[in-house]
Amino acid sequence: MFTLPRGVVDAWINPNIFPPDPAKDVGYLFPGLAERLTRGTSLEQLVDEMDAAGVAKGILCSGYSGDGDREWNTAARDKFPDRFALSHVVDPREGIKSVRLVEDLARDGHVLIRVLGLQTRLYYNDAALYPIYAKCIELGLPVGLNVGFPGPQVPSKYQDPLPIDDVAEFFPELRIVLQHGGEPWVDTCIKLMVKWPNISYMTSAIAPKHLPQQVIHYANTRGTDRVMWASDYPLLTHERCLREARDLPFRSQEHFDKFVAHNAQHFFFGS
Repeated sequence: MFTLPRGVVDAWINPNIFPPDPAKDVGYLFPGLAERLTRGTSLEQLVDEMDAAGVAKGILCSGYSGDGDREWNTAARDKFPDRFALSHVVDPREGIKSVRLVEDLARDGHVLIRVLGLQTRLYYNDAALYPIYAKCIELGLPVGLNVGFPGPQVPSKYQDPLPIDDVAEFFPELRIVLQHGGEPWVDTCIKLMVKWPNISYMTSAIAPKHLPQQVIHYANTRGTDRVMWASDYPLLTHERCLREARDLPFRSQEHFDKFVAHNAQHFFFGS
């Protein structure tokens, strides 16, 4: 069992604000989620849970959780600036409004722009997304793209990672992180990372004990700097994720440290 390093980063935490009946949509995948949502989690409770599990910093996500989630996240970041950074889900179907939103998010210190195929029902190489990609390059922001079958019972085809091959070619400067694991297209995700140096991988919404073995192998070999942990809290708890992560077959403590801390720290903050 590995030891948790200092500076553990959770690359995806949701605020205590959700759309109607989220447990109904994805509760079949996450035991205990309904109870966690019914209980609710205050900002102070979230910080306490992070402390108890050994999480130093979290990337809060707004734009999909519900009304007021951006304000909740900004208040959390302002109160605990050493503990939280911000990301936001942008909807490219809103055209120039979405591009101007990216500019506003950059001014507010957001460190990641996320786009969800399950929401937009657009492939990632759709022309509607290209202005967002260009603006992110201009502003130095990475883009997080959900890949793989989504938990909500909506069509999965829009989260096929293969269209990202076109994006990486057209925007070689764009930093991309593949979110939510990519199943059943995990091998495609890994091939994309092997091919394109600016693509990384985030394990959000996947319990570590269920991580595909191809991902662990990649993180132990040529992808040691490209795979980062995320919980998608409250879908998964920090305690469970890090307890299971310590038992994963990483090659060394150094490889484990990169997975739970150093890779996200470098990706989001450059250090």
